[in-house]
Amino acid sequence: MFTLVRIELFKIFSKTRTYIGFIAIFLLVPLIQIALYIDGETFIEFSLQNLKEAFDFQGNLLNGYLASYIILATLYVHIPFLIALVAGDLLAGEAASGTLRILLTRRAGRTQIVVAKFLAGMIYTTALILSMAIISILLGVAIMGTGDLIVIKNTVFIFSENDVLWRLLAAFGFGLIAMWCVASLSFMFSTFADNAIGPIILTMTVIISFIVISAIDLSLFRVVKPFLFTNYMGSWKLFFEAPVDYGKIMLAIAVLAGHTLAFLGISIYHFKRKDILT
Repeated sequence: MFTLVRIELFKIFSKTRTYIGFIAIFLLVPLIQIALYIDGETFIEFSLQNLKEAFDFQGNLLNGYLASYIILATLYVHIPFLIALVAGDLLAGEAASGTLRILLTRRAGRTQIVVAKFLAGMIYTTALILSMAIISILLGVAIMGTGDLIVIKNTVFIFSENDVLWRLLAAFGFGLIAMWCVASLSFMFSTFADNAIGPIILTMTVIISFIVISAIDLSLFRVVKPFLFTNYMGSWKLFFEAPVDYGKIMLAIAVLAGHTLAFLGISIYHFKRKDILT
């Protein structure tokens, strides 16, 4: 299995599209941080304009921790596309290039091939999110330093400087679990398709549709909402509450992990019975 995964990783990182996600992160993250460094005071003033009449804020509010939090919140919607770009190509790309039948002539069974490709996709996803976390935090701190973090929700949360880093790391860790779910969804669609475009479009369509359903407060949608994995993808924000509701976080992790395993199971079931013609 290790050899199969290594081969699949070589295939992934030998394609140009694999590096689109890394290039996007390496460009967008510094751009957002530089923009915040230049015009961040205006952003802070606008965010706190209703609170400054009642509170006196002091210290370095515009810091690398705040920049990392904003980046995590703003790029979270765009990362699924970058992941689907690669995960959706893992099996569909083989079918499109006509190498799927050759792949199946190996001694490895279909289940092993699917699992190896799935694990390779998870490793790529991990590398992408890890890169995003490292650049966001380290570069943000290097440019703007550290300080307290203010998070405005229904309640205003103020976290001291020494209480922020672990929350950011935990949030990125949760984000990785959510992105594994997205990658597994795209991979599942890849087993049904003969080209990579279909899985990418289907993945984004499902995610956008589920987000819309979750946002509309109708009685029918309220029944469906707890079963949609997208409803739990934003639970990383729970790490920025006091106290942290670990019960909700564990529930969200369980739902996302359950969907990930279900998507993998469907992928294996379908691919084992698929009639390979190319």
